[in-house]
Amino acid sequence: GTYAFDAGGGSAGDGAAPTGFWDTSNIPVAKNVMTFKFLNRTNGKYADSEVYWSFKNGNISETHSIADAPTYDMPANSAGRMYFYLCAKSDATCASDPTKSKYYDFIEHTISATQYNGNTTRVDAFGLKIALRLHCADGFDVAVGEDYETFAEDRAVTFQKFLDAVPAEFKPLAQAPNAPYRIVQPGAAGFDQGGANANYYGAFVDQLWAANGITVAKPGPNGSGLGSFNDLSAAIYRHVGATAGTFTAGGKLMNQKLWSDSSTFYKAAPADYYAAFWHAHALGGKAYGFPYDDVGGYSSFISHSKPQYMLVAVGW
Repeated sequence: GTYAFDAGGGSAGDGAAPTGFWDTSNIPVAKNVMTFKFLNRTNGKYADSEVYWSFKNGNISETHSIADAPTYDMPANSAGRMYFYLCAKSDATCASDPTKSKYYDFIEHTISATQYNGNTTRVDAFGLKIALRLHCADGFDVAVGEDYETFAEDRAVTFQKFLDAVPAEFKPLAQAPNAPYRIVQPGAAGFDQGGANANYYGAFVDQLWAANGITVAKPGPNGSGLGSFNDLSAAIYRHVGATAGTFTAGGKLMNQKLWSDSSTFYKAAPADYYAAFWHAHALGGKAYGFPYDDVGGYSSFISHSKPQYMLVAVGW
């Protein structure tokens, strides 16, 4: 029978995909695990011959333009990354080697013979608009990544939207020398050790710790160093949980309801307004804006058995 595709993975705010955005034609049946099909969604800015994908894993090393290879038969591989590059024919920095382009991004995955696990990520930076649509043998069909409005607009508009949306501390993330190539994560633009905003989260950390009587060592610059305390880390970036009884003294979350309503996140400073922006412009509101953004199920991670194909849209 037919399968109705919900482009937003269940969110009402995304709207339907533009006609033809997810082109499912000419997808060969995989000989390995699943077929990846690459879609140029740069709105005419780059030709298919100027949009590249690259996959290197073990003995595999493949780099092709979408024009030369619109699909790839993906084998099982662990901790794999697939990179995407935009390189105009006239761009001397990358014409001889597209992987030298300053316009690039990546997706990551672990794929077994019968299972796909993977995601888009903004943990390091935004480089290119990326969206994934996974289709599996049982009809499971879901998309994650930047939303359709973001794909439709020019890159300069997206950068300006970011600048307009975030407070002063976060504006350098999307300004030179990072712009026009990247919008980097806060730790790469002043929130790390020695940076002007290294202690940005300090006041809220003090509040969170005091309210809950937390005895765990407080985090370092940019909320770092809470590796084994995922919920606590997410609470800092999302600016929630500073009420008694939310965490144990040992830093363990006592009430999972903290994560039940994402509209409560990022409501007051200090908060990770970088992550907040990518959630606001993501399909289903799901994005990987910081390492533990999967807490509560809000990341762009997707996992399902018997994958058949993956569509990857690459935008400008």
